Amino acid sequence: MTVAEQLRLEQTAFVAAVAGRLNDFLATRQSVMSAISQDIDPLMGSISNLVTGGKRLRALMCYWGWRGAGGEAAAAEVVTAGSALELFQAAALIHDDIIDRSDTRRGGPSVHRRFSQLHEDQGWALDSERFGHAAAILTGDLCLSFSEETFTDIGQAAASGSQARLIFNLMRAEVMAGQYLDILEEVAGPMRDRAGAVSRAQSIIRFKSAKYSTEHPLALGGALAGASDELLRGYSAFALPLGEAFQLRDDVLGVFGDPVATGKPAGDDLKEGKRTVLVAFALDQAPPDESQFLDAKLGSPDLSDADVEEIRRIIVDCGALQATEVLIEEFGRAAFTELDLLPLEDLPKTALRKLAEATVSRAA
Repeated sequence: MTVAEQLRLEQTAFVAAVAGRLNDFLATRQSVMSAISQDIDPLMGSISNLVTGGKRLRALMCYWGWRGAGGEAAAAEVVTAGSALELFQAAALIHDDIIDRSDTRRGGPSVHRRFSQLHEDQGWALDSERFGHAAAILTGDLCLSFSEETFTDIGQAAASGSQARLIFNLMRAEVMAGQYLDILEEVAGPMRDRAGAVSRAQSIIRFKSAKYSTEHPLALGGALAGASDELLRGYSAFALPLGEAFQLRDDVLGVFGDPVATGKPAGDDLKEGKRTVLVAFALDQAPPDESQFLDAKLGSPDLSDADVEEIRRIIVDCGALQATEVLIEEFGRAAFTELDLLPLEDLPKTALRKLAEATVSRAA
């Protein structure tokens, strides 16, 4: 069997195992929650919907970090860890969509919009939007609780004081900190020095997304398999720039992506007021009148399609898009250089290379 064939079979088996673990876990919790009240079923349904499908990037990074450190194929510990990461990701998506006022997720209504629609369909009292936000926050919190519960099921390797537990805890704290920095920049950014906007935006993507998308999941898998400190440092050197390239590509797609591929409306990030690295470059590099136009329109509730097209033109013409693409290329090159240095067998190294290539060049 070739390395490519083994990779495909092993990765397919792992993804299926994670899906099965999630289904089994949620089925048992469904009975517990239904015993409280069947009115809670929509919360459980929202969680099940979010953890079904998706790219499984974080779970796969965890798996190949495990395998690279000598862990056995499809072992229960790494399947459970992958499931915990998927539940954490689902919680982050639910809360992120509330924060960003995003009405869509993967081509359908976001969780808070689903609850708002439920309120309207049932003709309930008071405000449907407020109910939608409150119900979605609670759904995200429940998902976070399930993520912790699942991670604890790993057992001694994830116990308090273990390397894996330290990584898992740090990952969650950093995401919350990064989310706060993100919303802070939206409101404080217009009053701050524009010369520092790019560095602030890079710090946000590092802690809000890059570390928990690639670096921490890879290290988590390695730690569960007993990886040395040296290997974990090598994992970080590879995965952090990869995660930054991943998020920068996401920022580009948030402005220029095809809605059919991304599952989000065109220019959604602009309507949400995201002050990304791409936007920071534009604010810094565009002529003063165009920079002021961008500053005034970013996050405006009445942002029109014509405004989106004009902002796109400004981003392209001032060189902000090109500057972001250069950064993506630089981070990608750094990641591949560090990957070549990792002392891994052919299978995990090939798997990580393919994941990295798909991450940097993705269109959705």
